[in-house]
Amino acid sequence: MSEMKDMIVDVVERMFKEKVEKETVDLLEAGKWGEDVWQLLLENEIEKVAIKEEQGGAGGDYEDLFHLYRLVGKYAVPIPFIEHTLANLILENSNIQPRSELSTIHIAAKPLDIMEGKATGSLKHVPWARYAEKLVTLGAEQGKESLILIDLKDATIENHTNLAAEPRDHIKFTDANILVSYPLTEQQREFFAKLQTVVTVSKMVGAIDRAFELAVQFSKEREQFGRPIHRFQLVQQHLAILAGEQALSAAALENIIALLVEGDVNDEVAFARLKLDDASRIVATSAHQVHAAIGVTHEHRLHHYTRRLWAWRDEDFHEKYWKKELANKWIHSTNTLWEELTKKKHVEHS
Repeated sequence: MSEMKDMIVDVVERMFKEKVEKETVDLLEAGKWGEDVWQLLLENEIEKVAIKEEQGGAGGDYEDLFHLYRLVGKYAVPIPFIEHTLANLILENSNIQPRSELSTIHIAAKPLDIMEGKATGSLKHVPWARYAEKLVTLGAEQGKESLILIDLKDATIENHTNLAAEPRDHIKFTDANILVSYPLTEQQREFFAKLQTVVTVSKMVGAIDRAFELAVQFSKEREQFGRPIHRFQLVQQHLAILAGEQALSAAALENIIALLVEGDVNDEVAFARLKLDDASRIVATSAHQVHAAIGVTHEHRLHHYTRRLWAWRDEDFHEKYWKKELANKWIHSTNTLWEELTKKKHVEHS
């Protein structure tokens, strides 16, 4: 990252360290959210980091946002920062004016039906819909998909949550007015799927960062038989597993961010997503083993991160989606699997 990007990440991390306590994250359990943290970010215009300067933003890029998304995962920040900024990023990518109103996004489901400029249909597990004013999603008319913007005041919203108590609402539209529509090509649709997947990977890596930190901290503080438990071989084994998974996950994220900025992600997004699915299971298991019984209590913070890992791995463009995409690609390829994996060109032999 550049010096400016480092500064933005440092500033936001200080904000989260000071403002996001355990009680802040627990607000979700009571049906509330971190409004004070959200207002603090708005006051500092952090939500405009990746918006172009001519649109009133800071002129940043994907890299800026993904490092901030990692921090949202690391501190389990109970605000719709990711959804609002991603919605605006995709709007801007589609030559649509970004929105100042709180917005959310849902592009991993069946498109809404469009007829004469109105949208009808239902969507499940829409993040933060009850608090948002606008929704960025997909619509289809006569088989042709478009990116559409809809006012959520035209929706019937049923409150639901995921395993981590984050809002994942069910919404229904009946002849809702479409504010803006942008026709999508197949390539754009695939790009948005990859973009959403990098977002998921970013916040999952952040949760892994924190679960690892908590395990190390607890192993130094907790004593058994007169010595810290990190001196016991079994605990050391779990810490080593955690360190390896954290390093591999972080490396996978940095790689796909760099490739995305260069505009050449290919299959690496799918590979990173599959890696994070495995890592989430391994990290949750070892982190809870280190913490023993206290790790499953509500009083300890570990569950803030393991519950999110369990919830996020099944959301949006998940493991099964990318396995199917890779399998279909390789089945129809003229290259061997080895040539696909190593990016070598197929050579016909006489």
